[in-house]
Amino acid sequence: MATESRNPSSTMTHAELDARAVASAQALAAHVVQAKGHGHGGTAMALAPLSHVLFSRVLRHSPAHPDWPARDRFVLSAGHASLLLYTQLFFTGYGLTLGDLAKSRTLGSKTPGHPEVHHTVGVEMSTGPLGQGVASAVGMAMAARHESAVFTPGSTLLDHTTWVLAGDGCLQEGVSGEASSLAGTLGLDNLVLIWDDNGITIDSGTDETFSEDVRARYRAYGWRVLEIDTPNDLDALEATLRMAAERTGRPTLVALRTVIGSPSAKFGGASAAHAGGFGADELAAVKTTLGFAPDAPLDDLVTPETLAHTRGALTRGEHLHSAWEADLAAWSTADPAAAARWTAFHGGEFNSSALDTVNVGSAGDTIATRKTNGAVLRALQGSVPLWGGSADLAGSTTVEVDGDRFSAANPGGEFIRFGIREHAMAAILNGIALQGPWRPFASTYLVFSDYMRPSIRLGALMGLGAVYVYTHDSVAVGEDGPTHQPVEQIASLRTVPGLDVVRPADSVEVVAAWRRILASPDRPVALALSRQDLPVLESSDTTAAGVTAGGYVRWQHGDGQDLAILATGSEVHLAIDAAALLAEEGISARVVSMPCVEWFAEQSADYRESVLPAALRARVAVEAGRGDAWYRWVGLDGRVVSIEEFGESGSGPEVLRRRGIHLDAVIEAAHAALGASQLKESVGSLAQ
Repeated sequence: MATESRNPSSTMTHAELDARAVASAQALAAHVVQAKGHGHGGTAMALAPLSHVLFSRVLRHSPAHPDWPARDRFVLSAGHASLLLYTQLFFTGYGLTLGDLAKSRTLGSKTPGHPEVHHTVGVEMSTGPLGQGVASAVGMAMAARHESAVFTPGSTLLDHTTWVLAGDGCLQEGVSGEASSLAGTLGLDNLVLIWDDNGITIDSGTDETFSEDVRARYRAYGWRVLEIDTPNDLDALEATLRMAAERTGRPTLVALRTVIGSPSAKFGGASAAHAGGFGADELAAVKTTLGFAPDAPLDDLVTPETLAHTRGALTRGEHLHSAWEADLAAWSTADPAAAARWTAFHGGEFNSSALDTVNVGSAGDTIATRKTNGAVLRALQGSVPLWGGSADLAGSTTVEVDGDRFSAANPGGEFIRFGIREHAMAAILNGIALQGPWRPFASTYLVFSDYMRPSIRLGALMGLGAVYVYTHDSVAVGEDGPTHQPVEQIASLRTVPGLDVVRPADSVEVVAAWRRILASPDRPVALALSRQDLPVLESSDTTAAGVTAGGYVRWQHGDGQDLAILATGSEVHLAIDAAALLAEEGISARVVSMPCVEWFAEQSADYRESVLPAALRARVAVEAGRGDAWYRWVGLDGRVVSIEEFGESGSGPEVLRRRGIHLDAVIEAAHAALGASQLKESVGSLAQ
């Protein structure tokens, strides 16, 4: 607890300095937003006491060591209140300046409109889409608990707390409920969710849209619930937050009643406090209330005395970090083998040679790519920091590895059962990846990637190495019908910047793709795999390299200069069958397997030319899904064999044929492309 003793370098008591720090934080938020005419100051003002206590007294962090593995994590799920976080990063010494606060929400600043990880030191996660921070914090807590159990069982060396601050909007979003339910089931007592219960959303009071008993809901999830009804009492805040961090076998919800926009008399408690400035007159009134001159400029809102007080977090952090390093050294001496494993884990060292043991079969064998992928995961277990599970479909997607499930009683468990919570599963993967350095994976059917899409986008934006294992990748799913048959999902996922969408043609390509995936820890991957058995195709010494390049010539007749047939996944063997029949007509065709268009697009122009010569204008693309994006690769003279409508209930082969994915369709498209190309050549010759 803070005391009334005087700071030796100040004429003020600690309590007085704390009060000035809170007042400065509130004035800064109001001033910066008013100066810009946009932004979100109301929440930052109301939560200034809470954030000051958390960062100055409670949070286990060291601003001088922002990557300290055993630090507490703080996630601002209510990311619109970014000024709240930026102000504390400034006050406690993470490198931000008053000028950075003034430049918030401007191009090129260190303080973007919503927090961005890897952009601002001290920001643990990119947030803004409400509820995502809550769900990803669950993933962070899971990964932290798992790491501690795997490397330092019985020790608290790696133990730390994940804190997440959320508003009413976050708790209305379904993803937070899914994740909170799982957190309660798993007994994540290293997780504290602080709920800003201010009763206000953008349009109205929450009484119009959110009348449920949130506390009772979280108790039903299996959480402990603590209350804070005095949001400005710093000592009471500290006492409750310290209690929240205690290990009780349950995650903790701290329900904090606040008044948004406080201490503004005009905007306090109103929806209008959510966004935008309060106006010059009200800003002056707020500054006066807080003890500043009504026209005080930004620099006058933080006195040297106040800043010296808040920068005490640097000294406090050094003590915490030094004590931990001493504990780490003692552990390393007592158990050097375990310490070496942990150091290798954090150093990114792993051995992927186990991929060499995966049985890919022989040419002519038939193996579903989902089965080969399962064999890959089991082969890599223990040698690569992969950790994940499935949304209640492990047996069908074949991703379950040997061992036991992760649980409250077994935090070292090798496999995660996410339950039927696809959206939370994807967000939790983001949290696991952010906690690092695990490469998290999760699996469901491809059609349900739609449930995961917001979290996938956020993971791609953050550059996280999550692996989404999707099986049942086309209408070949068959009898389950159109609700379970993906059509637009592959095309849709390919539009996400920074996401690699990989659709292997056979077991050989699955293994080769994993070599590239493991070597690319900063890119998320959507791996689309077949339910049905696919033929293992003829391979060569260059096949693996071709897969990692994203596209390559898998089969060719003659010089392959008459026609190119591009295909992915289960359609590659169909393309080869078509090319072989065209060869009997004297047509020299090449089949380009393109398991990942993103990888292919980033190759050199010379490589792309070797696979798809510019002069080779007769091209056909074949894929059992929406074909819009393929015109980039086939050009105006090319043809696309695709599926442009939903499927039907029937056997896989029947539905594929009815929707136009069959040999005759590919042959017809090839002739059309050849005809268009030859016509253009003839016209060109006449023009000359």
